[in-house]
Amino acid sequence: DMLILNDRSNVSVMLEPEHGPAMQVEHTRTRCWVCVLSCLLLACLYVGSLYVWRSSLHRDHPSLIKRRCASVLLVSALSPAVVKAWIRILLLQNDASVWELMGVRLEGLVPAAVLPLLLTMVFYLGPLVHSAMDNPAGFTGEVQELISPDVRSWMLCVGDAVWLRNQVVAPVTEELVFRGAMLPMLVPCTGPTAAIFMAPLFFGVAHLHHIMEQRRLNQDSLGYSVTLFFLYTTVFGAFTSFIFMRTGHVVGPVLCHSFCNSQGLPDIRSALRHPQRSALLFSYLTGLLVFLVLLFTLTDPFFYGAIPVCSLAAPAASACY
Repeated sequence: DMLILNDRSNVSVMLEPEHGPAMQVEHTRTRCWVCVLSCLLLACLYVGSLYVWRSSLHRDHPSLIKRRCASVLLVSALSPAVVKAWIRILLLQNDASVWELMGVRLEGLVPAAVLPLLLTMVFYLGPLVHSAMDNPAGFTGEVQELISPDVRSWMLCVGDAVWLRNQVVAPVTEELVFRGAMLPMLVPCTGPTAAIFMAPLFFGVAHLHHIMEQRRLNQDSLGYSVTLFFLYTTVFGAFTSFIFMRTGHVVGPVLCHSFCNSQGLPDIRSALRHPQRSALLFSYLTGLLVFLVLLFTLTDPFFYGAIPVCSLAAPAASACY
């Protein structure tokens, strides 16, 4: 009997190196495919929902905006169900709720709303100074508008479909889907650092549909469209993904997204032609340098408590700590 047991133990030891790692690699590969396909499904649902409504209207027509906003709001509402199904498929054991994994939580909410937005405003120091210089009321008038905006102007904005889409609906739905839902699904496969750079690819590709619309209206060249709607959105997506992974909140990416939509791309060419070019270029450079200095300080997880999405990653996940 002892000989038989020894033989069986030897067989098991011999078989483990051959089949154990192979099965683990296959399991990891399958898990990664599930993660990537789940993200692709969400991206297709988001973009596809925009084209459910067949229309020849311009994308800024109020009627089309309302229909598309309804579509993306529905997809965003369904995104937690997709994350929940993904958890069940992979049989993941996690104490955090789906909403906590997606960055919807109370712990650290105030700093998560304030500090990333402040960081983004620092980056836009140059454009903000540029706007203040061109304001007829000067820098004081620009600050006064920010601190105590005209109520009538706000009412006009709220009633403007384009403003609501750009400042409210797009930031909320895109960040909830492309950051809140996709990053938790990518982290177990790629790790947090790689997920920061992989998730924006879905975000950038999801914006390429604007090329068709602009080409249809002959507004821009193809090269300019690709640069604007893929490269810029991908870089911006990497930044908001970094914010999400460092804070564990989706509110920061939403507010940063809304702010960037209000400012647009920094107009370096206009700054170079400005009468006060030297001062403007100095403010642009200062904003960039201070942004880089504060990037890790203002996103230190110390301000935000335990980050639920990091529980899906390996213990040595650098982007989470």
